[in-house]
Amino acid sequence: MLDNLVEDRDFALLMKKNVQELIGFFFRKEQNFGILCRIEDVIFHPEIPQDISQEFRPLTLFFLAGYTFESARVDDDYLIFEAGFGSENFGSLVSVPLLSILQVIIDETPIFINLANPKEIAPTTTKQEEIDEKGVETSMASFLANPENSKFIK
Repeated sequence: MLDNLVEDRDFALLMKKNVQELIGFFFRKEQNFGILCRIEDVIFHPEIPQDISQEFRPLTLFFLAGYTFESARVDDDYLIFEAGFGSENFGSLVSVPLLSILQVIIDETPIFINLANPKEIAPTTTKQEEIDEKGVETSMASFLANPENSKFIK
């Protein structure tokens, strides 16, 4: 019975709507949060170097705080944010499909769990195709506008 439910398209759409509304609520309340997601579904633009990406586990936790939180937005079926990775703080625009978010976490406590495992729901468009250079430039301008980020620039 549970298997039928978690693979149901309508259940998946309900989970997607719930996580989208919850994240929107956190944006309005300026509440930092973490997401546990399936890394295989995540899109990085530009691609993360292999020496960094090979360290990701199949379920990876991203914590949205500071600049990462400020750059975050929900666009169509994705949570999008900019983050730095590795010791060199390699910058990348991260696009996480909402249905790939398995948990939303605050203060080490999961407050949302997504059990949906739809077999036929795919994002309506590929975010990689939609990301343009202007978006990356705008994100970089925001990053450079913060004087605390100057320590990351050589």
